[in-house]
Amino acid sequence: MAQKGVQLDRESFSCSICLDLLKDPVAIPCGHSYCMSCIKGHWDGEDQKGIHSCPQCRKTFIPRPVLEKNTMLADLVEQLKKTGLQAAPADHCYAGAEDVACDVCSGRKLKAAKSCLSCLASYCEEHLQPHYDSAPLRKHKLVEPSKELQENICSDHGEVMKIFCRTDQKCICYLCLMEEHKGHDTVSAAAERTERQRELEGSRQQIQQRIQDAEKDVKLLQQELEAIHRFADKTEEHSQKIFAELIRLLQKRSSDVKQQIRSQQEAEGSRVKELQEKLEQEITELKRKDAELKQLSHTEDHSQFLLSWPSVAALRGATHSSSIKIRPLRHFEDVTAAVSELRDKLQDILREEWANISLRVAEGDVLLSEPTSRAGFLKYSCEITLDPNTAHRYLLLSEGNRKVTYMNQPQSYSDHPDRFIGCQQVLSRESLTGRCYWEVEMRGEEVGVAVAYKNISRAGGTECLFGFNDKSWSLYCDPNSYTFMYNNIRTSISGPRASRVGVYLDHRAGILSFYSISGTMTLLHRVQTTFTQPLYAGIELYSGASAEFV
Repeated sequence: MAQKGVQLDRESFSCSICLDLLKDPVAIPCGHSYCMSCIKGHWDGEDQKGIHSCPQCRKTFIPRPVLEKNTMLADLVEQLKKTGLQAAPADHCYAGAEDVACDVCSGRKLKAAKSCLSCLASYCEEHLQPHYDSAPLRKHKLVEPSKELQENICSDHGEVMKIFCRTDQKCICYLCLMEEHKGHDTVSAAAERTERQRELEGSRQQIQQRIQDAEKDVKLLQQELEAIHRFADKTEEHSQKIFAELIRLLQKRSSDVKQQIRSQQEAEGSRVKELQEKLEQEITELKRKDAELKQLSHTEDHSQFLLSWPSVAALRGATHSSSIKIRPLRHFEDVTAAVSELRDKLQDILREEWANISLRVAEGDVLLSEPTSRAGFLKYSCEITLDPNTAHRYLLLSEGNRKVTYMNQPQSYSDHPDRFIGCQQVLSRESLTGRCYWEVEMRGEEVGVAVAYKNISRAGGTECLFGFNDKSWSLYCDPNSYTFMYNNIRTSISGPRASRVGVYLDHRAGILSFYSISGTMTLLHRVQTTFTQPLYAGIELYSGASAEFV
């Protein structure tokens, strides 16, 4: 009973990863405990996913928890070891269906700790001890436990197969060498393993390089995805501002038209009311005159009639109401027609421009449509010539201003405000917008291949050097390495060294890429940014160097 209790305690203080007693025990946030090295190894394998989990309860943690040794649990494990717990084999020390069993154990077999390639047997820790104690056995080759040991035995002769037949591409024993494999190209299995190991390492290097390339591509795609979101948000914000301005402008014009209509309404209304009042006064006066005439017509005294007639017979001039023409809608109909005409024109403009806007939006896939082959890049090739007015006096232009060479003597250039004074640099004559691709053939120790804004400084210290400011981007190439420079920030670039560099620019998408051109085309560095001005190709040379646009 005591022994069973000890075994229970052992299981309670064992790591579920290595199945052994806890070593440097740590407790993770969910409460489970592990050896510090075991849980670290488990989490190292999960680093790429960015989410770390408990091997037992599968609870996940973000970010990766910081591990601290559980000193109380460590002391308890040490005390249990001193009580003889370590010597009591727990159930998990016995071999299961998936384990390699010790070939020496009788009864219930323990798990094998090692397999011996010389004995072609597997041993638990106890039965392995002679291989450590005996001098002859110490020469045997011990490996991790393996179930395939018998595959090393020749099925025909029962001997260990330590020879590899390159003719038949199979392992054989020494008796096979004397019989059916006599005269074949054979070597020791160890020698063949060494050769294949080199091939394996080469394959691994290729795989690791492909992984790095794929990870770089994934990173670039992630950058492009972020750029898509960023540019889409920025474009949406900008377009909404423009449409809001258009709406405000239309509202302002609507208010102006409304105000003019009401002003005209008030003016026309005042005129009509004034004429209406005059007519109403005339009507009153005429009614009064008619009453006087009516009264006079009833006068029986002829003399009195004749005496009164002159004073009532005279009439004032008429207002000529018959000349008044009623046209209440004509003025406003003209306004309605003018506004309708404006609406029709705006609809035509919006209809025409909408097609243009839709086309521009559809072209938004430019971020993901960068060419994938040199032939694809060459579709955007552009002819670049260098501007003599920008060339430093120690630079000589030739080959139709497509080649520049560093000279030990100053050249006879005239003064010009665009000329570089403090740096051995030159800019292209052509400005670069849209999609452009060009290649530069280099000779000499160090050459800078760059793009820059036209307003880069031409004199002074580092403020005029390509890549040492926020107005230029430069790839510096020397015989052993590449270095990318922007805004005085240096980035070391790995990649195959070649005498030719390709440059791809998508100005609108903000993409600038540099490629090594040899037998293959290899991406060296890629920039994703926003260009605010046209760019110009640039070259910087050091003593003895030359560069040519090809």
